[in-house]
Amino acid sequence: MIVLATVVVTLAAALHIAIFFMESVAWTRPTVWKRFGVASQQAADTTRPMAYNQGFYNLFLAIGAIVGLILYGVGQHIAGLALIIFTTACMIAAAVVLTTTGRGYLRPAIIQGILPLIGLVLLLIGIANGES
Repeated sequence: MIVLATVVVTLAAALHIAIFFMESVAWTRPTVWKRFGVASQQAADTTRPMAYNQGFYNLFLAIGAIVGLILYGVGQHIAGLALIIFTTACMIAAAVVLTTTGRGYLRPAIIQGILPLIGLVLLLIGIANGES
């Protein structure tokens, strides 16, 4: 279970890095701002500072998960698990908060939250089975 959890948490981190790229680097590209439901180039330009900042939150969560995975992999199980659990829980919490902003955000919230949720559940099952 732990190995599978590691793969899924890695995918969650990769997704959050992709979100970082879209929000902090490519926000003003029409293909990106349209994906986020922004109405126009002018609105994308106006919201760019907010998106830039928000993207870094996603990057930092991804980095936290990756560092946790590395720590776990090199034998620092307690520190690694703590970091993985914290960052995946934060990713899940962010997805839950996203659902509160309106019905149109349900799909993005599921996309953002499903991988960390699956990874966390698999990790906890592995821990409960004595795999750590």
